Amino acid sequence: MSADLIHPGHINILKIAHNLAKDIEKKEKIKCEVIVGLLTDKAIASYKRLPYMNYNQRKEVVENLKFVDKVIPQEVLSYEPNIRKIKPDFVVHGDDWKHGRQSITRQNVIDTLKDLGKGELIEPHYTEGISSTQLNENARAIGITTNARLSLLRRLINAKAPLRILETHNALSALIAQNASVNKNGEKIEFDGFWSSSLTDSTSRGKPDIEAVELTSRLNTINEIFEVTTKPLIYDADTGGKIEHFAFSVRSLERVGISAVIIEDKTGLKKNSLLGNDVAQEQDCVKSFCDKIRAGKLAQITTDFMIIARIESLILNKGQKDALHRAFAYRDSGADGIMIHSRHKDASEILEFLDAFRRADSSTPVVVVPTSFNDITASNLANAGANIIIYANQMLRSAFVAMSSVAQGILEHDRSKEIESKCMSIKQILSLIPGTI
Repeated sequence: MSADLIHPGHINILKIAHNLAKDIEKKEKIKCEVIVGLLTDKAIASYKRLPYMNYNQRKEVVENLKFVDKVIPQEVLSYEPNIRKIKPDFVVHGDDWKHGRQSITRQNVIDTLKDLGKGELIEPHYTEGISSTQLNENARAIGITTNARLSLLRRLINAKAPLRILETHNALSALIAQNASVNKNGEKIEFDGFWSSSLTDSTSRGKPDIEAVELTSRLNTINEIFEVTTKPLIYDADTGGKIEHFAFSVRSLERVGISAVIIEDKTGLKKNSLLGNDVAQEQDCVKSFCDKIRAGKLAQITTDFMIIARIESLILNKGQKDALHRAFAYRDSGADGIMIHSRHKDASEILEFLDAFRRADSSTPVVVVPTSFNDITASNLANAGANIIIYANQMLRSAFVAMSSVAQGILEHDRSKEIESKCMSIKQILSLIPGTI
């Protein structure tokens, strides 16, 4: 079980297992244990949202329930590894898995017990009127605390790959990102968090992308996003500014519940990286940028907040050697992750960097932003060693196209009838906003 939110249905299952164990003890005169296979965060995140409590917290709760003798980790969704290890007399599971995607897991249990020549599957009737899914939806509707949101990114990095992060520039775009999902081969795929882009934040305000929007203004937007969502957010801080200012920015970002900040190793007036050497851009020296990272790490209060160092070496055609040198220097200065960027149309130099970096470092999180090299999938980037994939500006870019088309259409037809097919219905947009209907 996941046992994130314990309810009467769980207790009923455990009580039945306990009674079975007692019957065996009476008949066989031997000790019989109730063992719970507790799904790890990684196992849970492979098919649904990350649990509210981490594995150790959930384990402490379950092992203190009176009907439980032992708790062991279940590393994958399949019950087979634990069943083969324990060779139980009984496997107890609610009958709610007879239908739907869990039916495959159920059949695997039946086949495994048959292969072992031992063990019986007991399936108590599903407890009516209570559901973990509904409890989770109710909890999600209430919201999430600042500290809980802040810690989510680190937990997600440890639990799954890749993390898919989508740019959001206001509360409405964040709601769309939070609710978007697809089902592939029985697996629910959704965005794991939000990206607050300096480019889209400034563009949505009609200002140039030159760090013209101050931190306070951007934090107001993020607070509006946080009021209606529950997922973690990564903040684009451009260069981070002066070292002294960056330390204060870290405190401000951490205070509102932002999970991570990304700063790039450039100096001077902000220029968009995808312009490359077409405009004057100067990369910071390694020592100075390392000092900035250290200052940020000293300023933060929690251990959950992350500072991620963005490397511009490939953007500025300085090569893999320079990029790798900086990556290890930034990591050793305290950076919690590395972002590597490229403006090439294919992902070859990104893949080359990932291969070289992963041969020396298997654990430091790596972030990539496939804006230019957009033909490679998130799954392929994850297989190459990337942890976080950020889709950095697509939401605003697509909104601009749609709104321009609608505005032009109203003028051309002198009415709105012809463009209605391009618009979301009033009912749909009202249903998207919690509490409207």
